[in-house]
Amino acid sequence: MKSIFPAAALLAGLLPAAVSAQGKEAPPITLSGSAAIASDYRFRGVSQSDKEMAIQGGMTVSHESGLYAGVWGSNLAGWGTFGGANMELDLIGGYRHAIAGNATLDVGLVWYMYPGGADDSDFAEPYVKLTGTAGSATLTAGAAYAPKQYALANVSNAPDSRGQSEDNLYLWGDGAVAIAGTPFTAKAHIGYSDGNPGLGPNGTSVAPTGRYWDWSLGVDTSWRNLTLGLSYIDTDISRTEAARLQPGFSKGGDGTGSIADGTVVASVTAAF
Repeated sequence: MKSIFPAAALLAGLLPAAVSAQGKEAPPITLSGSAAIASDYRFRGVSQSDKEMAIQGGMTVSHESGLYAGVWGSNLAGWGTFGGANMELDLIGGYRHAIAGNATLDVGLVWYMYPGGADDSDFAEPYVKLTGTAGSATLTAGAAYAPKQYALANVSNAPDSRGQSEDNLYLWGDGAVAIAGTPFTAKAHIGYSDGNPGLGPNGTSVAPTGRYWDWSLGVDTSWRNLTLGLSYIDTDISRTEAARLQPGFSKGGDGTGSIADGTVVASVTAAF
C-alpha cells in the first residue's frame, strides 16, 4: 500500500528529468527516479512500517508521447504480507497529457505486489488525476478506484468465505505553494477512503477501516538533487477502529497505541 501521498501515485507523477545537451533536442525516452528514507511509511494515513523507518525507491521510464511505466518499492512491517520479502512492490503504467498550458491529465494503473507473501494479496487500482499550476501554486485532484477483488474483501477464515470480493474508492486533493523569499514549499493533502470495513483476507487492504479521512500539512526544501520533507499526518480513524489494524507484535499491540494516529514524518529524497 501507499502513502500520505499514495506512494505509487507520487512516483507516477514524477516529471521526466531534463537530459538534453546544449543545442540538442531532448531524447524521446527519458529515465527518472528517486531513493528515499522516511521516519514512517504512511499510506493514506495508516502506517505500513509499524511507525518505524522505511527505505523506498523507484524509477520511471517516460516517452515523449506521454506514455510512462515505472516501479516503486518499500519495506513493510511484515504484518501486511504474512511473511515473504516483507516488501511492497508497485508496478505502474499510465499516460500523461497536457490539456492546457497549465494543466495536465494523468491516467494509469498501479499493480500492488507483496513478493513471497500470502496468496491473493496482490491487487490492481486504476487512477486519474488532474494537475494545474497558478503562479507559484500547484494543485492536484485525483481519484483511484480498485474494482472488486478478493485481496480487498473483508472475509473470515470460514471455508465458504472464499470467492468474496470488495472494491475501494479513494479521492484526494494535494496543494503545494512556494513560500516567497524562502527555500521552502508548503504542502497540504486531504483524502477520503471508501472501502471494506476491516482488513482484507491477507492483512492488506487499500482502505483498512472502511470510510475515513486522512490529511497532512508539511513543508519541503531542496538542495541540489536532495529534498528534505517534514509533514504532520493524521486520520479520523478512532482508537477502537485502529485496534482492528494492529499486528500483535506492534507497538500498539497492547492497546496503548495506534498506527493511524497523528504523527510527524521526516524524509530525505534523492532524485536522479
